[in-house]
Amino acid sequence: MRLDFSGLDPVTLHRPKADAGFDLPCQPIGSAPSFDLPAVADLDGFEKAAVDMVKPLHGTTTLAFVFKEGVIVAADSRASMGNYISSQNVKKILEINPYLLGTMAGGAADCQFWQRNLGTRCRLHELGNKRRISVTGASKLLANTLYSYRGMGLSMGTMIAGWDETGPGLYYVDSEGGRVKGRRFSVGSGSTYAYGVLDTGFHWDMTIDEAVELARRSIYHATFRDGASGGVASVYYVGPNGWKKMSGDDVGELHYKYYPVSDSPAEKEIVMKEASSAS
Repeated sequence: MRLDFSGLDPVTLHRPKADAGFDLPCQPIGSAPSFDLPAVADLDGFEKAAVDMVKPLHGTTTLAFVFKEGVIVAADSRASMGNYISSQNVKKILEINPYLLGTMAGGAADCQFWQRNLGTRCRLHELGNKRRISVTGASKLLANTLYSYRGMGLSMGTMIAGWDETGPGLYYVDSEGGRVKGRRFSVGSGSTYAYGVLDTGFHWDMTIDEAVELARRSIYHATFRDGASGGVASVYYVGPNGWKKMSGDDVGELHYKYYPVSDSPAEKEIVMKEASSAS
């Protein structure tokens, strides 16, 4: 079975002249380029299975929440390609300007490029209007940009968090152009685990230290249960004076902080005997 593409032949599909000094394997005018199709009964099903087989799986855990003192943003640092851990040092919290942060979930290149682009547009807005852009305005700029590219293969689930003249703000924006304002969000393959800890420990009147600890603990528990999340749990605080990085802890060390290992009675007895015999 062959497909006929003669109606799609470009105008430039000509064989080079004899005196050009070289010959290219171009199709002559009048002959349709063609290729053999796979010898399968269900071509659509075969193509879908082939795409799914090589499709990379994304994994991450990011979260952000608004409380009395401002906004907390936290994320892990692991990048995965299917079952392969490609990096443990990915910076998933991106600084858009001194008062705005963006998180990264989905395709790393998509998130990094469009949030850098958003940072440029926010700076141009500041220069043109003599005032910082609001969190609402920045999230709307990003959502409008992504909406114009919907259906083109972008993979993004990002949060825009910051502080403006009205106070703290937090929005979720995805690659389909969706935009939602909220108080608590978690995005990524580990978000279901993070939500459990976050919803249990959250209350509006937390201190900054309590909020930072809640975010750190939420990220740790997500990395413990989700194989595609891990690395370093980074926590940022955004307040009236802009954002500040509060901590960056290896989740392996956090495990022994939250669940310290204690010696069994038999091990303690052996240690005591060794100490007494040494003395």
